[in-house]
Parts: sequence; structure tokens; C-alpha cells
Amino acid sequence: MDVLSGSIITFILAVIVVYILFTTWLTMRFRSKSSSEFNNAAKTLPAIVVGILLMSEFIGTKSTIGTAESAYTHGLAASWSIVTVSIAFFIFSYFLAGKFYKTGQYTISGIISEKFGRSTKLVVSIIMIVALLLVNLGNYLSGSAAISSILGLPLMTCAIITAIVSTFYFTFGGMKGVAWVTILHSLVKYAGVLITLGVALYLTKGWEPMTQQLPEHFFTWDGSIGWGTIGAWFIGNMGAIFATQFIIQAITSSKSEKDAKKSTLYAALLCLPLAIAIGVIGVAARYLYPDIDPIYAFPVFMQHMNPVLSAVVATSLVASIFVGVSTVALATTTLIIDDFYVPKANPTPEQRMKITRYVSIIIGFIPLLGVALAPELLTLSFFTRALRTSIAVVAAMGFYLPYFNSNRGATIGLTLSGITTTVWYLLDNPFGIDNMYIAIIVPFIVLVLDRLISSPAKKESNVEEEL
Repeated sequence: MDVLSGSIITFILAVIVVYILFTTWLTMRFRSKSSSEFNNAAKTLPAIVVGILLMSEFIGTKSTIGTAESAYTHGLAASWSIVTVSIAFFIFSYFLAGKFYKTGQYTISGIISEKFGRSTKLVVSIIMIVALLLVNLGNYLSGSAAISSILGLPLMTCAIITAIVSTFYFTFGGMKGVAWVTILHSLVKYAGVLITLGVALYLTKGWEPMTQQLPEHFFTWDGSIGWGTIGAWFIGNMGAIFATQFIIQAITSSKSEKDAKKSTLYAALLCLPLAIAIGVIGVAARYLYPDIDPIYAFPVFMQHMNPVLSAVVATSLVASIFVGVSTVALATTTLIIDDFYVPKANPTPEQRMKITRYVSIIIGFIPLLGVALAPELLTLSFFTRALRTSIAVVAAMGFYLPYFNSNRGATIGLTLSGITTTVWYLLDNPFGIDNMYIAIIVPFIVLVLDRLISSPAKKESNVEEEL
């Protein structure tokens, strides 16, 4: 990809700086002033705001750049990586959103605790905190790499800027501030994708020239990806949506159970246009630039835009980074405070808010260690989804198979799942079995076995009572 001229890069940087300053002011304008506002905006957010927040959590820089890169290599079927997010949101809306909202809890560990018990709650919290820290490491790496490649800035410089700005957003904004600022971030993100799509289709002179020159599989339902991979995407996205702390935290920020369900439907609908648009952008890049590195499939079109449009697209990528990092770090902080600090310290509301801000700063900067020491950890993306999927399995069984509601079974199942899934990942998925399937099967089997072992003892107890 050709490097942008120095004057254009300077202009883009100026626009990004102005954007950061404006959104910083906006964050302070809508900042959270209490723990309830920090955790779930005191249940005041409209459904459409929550829906945009949910969509933005899953369509970040990694999804935008990564899906276009995949489409460049495999065809339009790469859009399934985002389409499956949309499908998962639809399913979540009808089966779990309302049930989660009615519990009155705003943490996944709190919801699990109601169904299974405290020991299970703590295991869920630990697994989720580890998974979310790794998710944010991926956000820092992918986002910083994208901006670095476009603007020519050092990777670590981009990561540090990301850490400072994002940490400010969620430390002071909390759920309330992050939600409202995300509205602007999402508008810019949509604008960036649609502008890039328009430029791509203008350069290709429409859809037909691409279908005539590119291989036929570029326009089939599964491309060269295959339904096995698409199925893994679906399972991973569904597991992540069903059990990720921030999703729970966001939907419980809604005003009512009905709004909670509506918000996930809005998220599903908002994801679909982006899925198709980003896939088309990747295919168009393959048609126009068959010899470039696939990772540039999205940003390559910036060299054909005027400075203003280039600045909008670059800012949209920056906005995506800030949304992803802020929401994940906010969720991580909430789990640490609610599950470990509050039960031990029993703080006053003022003390709780003060410690929350301190913990937020630490959580915001921890991923920088990974950027500096282990950049190859970006490959952990789907592994983190596997960890969260194991929690989703237990949560679903708790709501729909209450016969398997043993605290012992859930605690052992999740602990064993976390260990075996990690080992399976480190062994590079032996026998061709993805660690995602290990994360699903292990807790299910343990809960079933625990029930079978417990049943005879319960029957014996009942007989003794009758005598």
C-alpha cells in the first residue's frame, strides 16, 4: 500500500486530536457520579442506545480490518464472521436477555451465583476477568497495528495513546458516559465504513466487473472458508454474547425487560449492513489490488480519498478502538470491585467509587505489558471466546435445565473446563478438535455426571426420611 503524504497524515492527526478532545469533553459532560451510574447507568439508557453499545462492542477495529482481510483471501463469505454475531444477538434476545434482566443482577457472576452458588460465582468471575484482559490485549494490538500502518507511527506509541484516552473514558464516564459517547463513535464508524464502500464500488465500476474477473467461489455462501469454520464462528460469537460481562452490564442498563430485549434486536440489525459492506470492501480490494498484503484490504482505499474523507475513515478506526477497549475494561473493573473488593471491605458509596476509579486505571494500562512483551498473543482471540463459551453453557443449563443445578458440579465443571481448554489451546488443538468444543463439552459432561452421582444419594436420603 502506498504511504499517505506527510501533509495528509498531519491533517488526519489534527482531526483525530480534535475528535479526542471533543469526546473527552463529552465524557465529562455525561460522566458517572455514583456506583449505580458507573455499573449500569442507573437503568436509564434507552433501548436504541444500548443496542448501539452492544453492536460497537463486537464490531471494532479487529472485526473491520480482519473481516476485510479475510474477504480479500476467501471471498464474500468472510462476512459470516459478523453475520453470525447478528444471528447470535437475535437468539440472545428471545432466550436469555429477559431472563438475565429479571434477575436484577448486572454481572454474569452474580447471575450464575443465583442459580448455583458462591463458589461457582468466584470461578466464573476469575475466568471472565482473565478472558477480558486477554480480549483487551487483542484490542490494543489490532487497533494500534492498524493505526500504525496507516499513519506510520510506532506501534507502542499508538498503544499508549489508546490506553490513556480509553482509560479516561471509562474511568470517569462509567457505563453512563461510555454509552452516550459511543453514539458518536458509532456514527463515525458507520460513516467510515460506508465512505470506504462507496469509494471501493466507484473504483471497481460496480459489482459486475468483480463477478466476471474473480474466482466463482468469491461469491458463494461459504467461499473458500467452509461451513466448519463458519460454524465455529457462530458458536464462538454466541458463547461470547451469551456470557460476556459487558453484554450483561449493557442490557441491564435498559429501563425495562422489554427494552433489554429490544436493545439486542437493534444490535442484531445494526450489525448486518456492516457485515455485508466490509465483505464487499475486501472483495473489491482483491479485484483492484491483487498483489497487496491482505491486511491492507480496508485501509488501501484511503489513498484514493481526499483528505477530509481519509480523516473520517482514520477517525472511525480510532473510534472503534476506543469503544472496544473502554467497554471491556469497564466490565473487568466491575467484576473485580463487585466480586472481590466489596464483599471484603464493605465500603461506603464514596469509598467504593474512589477505589473503582483506581482499579480502572490499573485495568486500562495492564494490556500495555502484553503489547510490549508478547505481541504474538493476538492469536488468543478465539481462545478467549472459548473460555466465555464455557460460562454460557453453565448459564444456559441453569436457566433451561434446572435439574442440573449443582453448585459442586458447576464449580468443578468450569474449573476443569478452564484448565483443559487452556491446555488444548497450548497444544495447538490436538486431533484437529478446536478448543471451542472442549469448552462446550467439559462443563456439560461434569454437570451431567455430578447429577448422576448425586441422584442415588438423594433417593437414599428420601427413603430414610419416609422411615
